Amino acid sequence: MPETTIPSETARSSFLRVTCPDCGAKRILFSHADTRATCDVCGAHLATPTGGRLALRKEVESVEVLH
Repeated sequence: MPETTIPSETARSSFLRVTCPDCGAKRILFSHADTRATCDVCGAHLATPTGGRLALRKEVESVEVLH
């Protein structure tokens, strides 16, 4: 008889509150987004999709994981 798998209770993805290093505005991003993320205020590039998790710009330091 084949083994059945039980789905994990913990999610592998999350929402992130990211602060723009250029203007200080905050934006909420999905950790596995498939589109490029830019700041809503100044238009600065914040993150690039990689086919999995987002690759945050090196200058982005303030990241808070939202549950």
